Amino acid sequence: MTKHFGDASVKFENPPVIISAAAIVGPKEGEGPLAALFDKISDDILFGKDTWEQAESELMRQTVELCVQKSGLSAGDVQYILAGDLLNQNSGSIYGARSFERPFFGLFGACSAMGMAMSLGSMLIDGGFANYVVASASSHFCGAEKTFRFPLELGTQRAPTASWTVTGDGAVLISATGRGPKITAATTGAIVDLGQKDVNNMGAAMVPAAADVIAKHFRDLNLPHDYYDVIATGDLGMYGLKLLKQMLSQDGFTAVERVNDCGLLIFDTQKQDVHAGGSGCGCSASVFASYFIKKLRDGEIKRMLFVPTGALHSVVTIQQGETIPGIAHAVAVEG
Repeated sequence: MTKHFGDASVKFENPPVIISAAAIVGPKEGEGPLAALFDKISDDILFGKDTWEQAESELMRQTVELCVQKSGLSAGDVQYILAGDLLNQNSGSIYGARSFERPFFGLFGACSAMGMAMSLGSMLIDGGFANYVVASASSHFCGAEKTFRFPLELGTQRAPTASWTVTGDGAVLISATGRGPKITAATTGAIVDLGQKDVNNMGAAMVPAAADVIAKHFRDLNLPHDYYDVIATGDLGMYGLKLLKQMLSQDGFTAVERVNDCGLLIFDTQKQDVHAGGSGCGCSASVFASYFIKKLRDGEIKRMLFVPTGALHSVVTIQQGETIPGIAHAVAVEG
């Protein structure tokens, strides 16, 4: 029996279970509305390290370690770690995962990394290739600013459409059996590029990919538009979310009121100076592993579609005048 449906979706025959989750964030995230839900809020943006890059790796290591501990398992029980970040060659995840000495897949999907990790991890489990898989994604404000925008020392003024990269990591432990929310289906996104070039408005660059994968998910699986209680995108921010709702409505989608964005949940855009909202691999990952996992476990949400979004540009491509391709992956999670 095929598990592939339509153009880009899979349904899991034996839905993998999220048996534990952990989220650790930095000081600014700890001042936001989700503070009480994070496992740990560091008051040190460097996490005891000497550089921003080392700090992100330590953040990732701590989060994955805590996620495994919360499940009652040990690192040796985990068959695969799948993780991604925004640093060159996934160095944040690589140096964070090296101490576990477990089989590792470093994933690059920009800020869609958590959706990619959860999708591929679920395929590994439903395919019978693993019993326990950790999916993780991290980002660090200072490292991302240095890499993609301007060194912080310059004090460059931020555009109103610019987002604030989350310092945080979210990790989930996905199992073949156990108790917890189940991952029932996934839709893999295609690269969509409508010509956006503004690195200070990445929400707009990612919106077409988000709209595309959401439409494919419902079409491939023949679902009514009100099937999910929540559709949570990754980090489109206030401008991107508004544009996404417009695009979905124009395409005939009738449940736009159920669409929200993790980048608007993690910060208070009225009280915190984050401009358009949160972004970064750690944005959707930490919000899912804290806020949404609790709502799924408590039964406040029965079914949700988790749609992390990513802008697939690099420093080199932008300097060469290239556009910013977008991608998004949709993961169906049911309580």
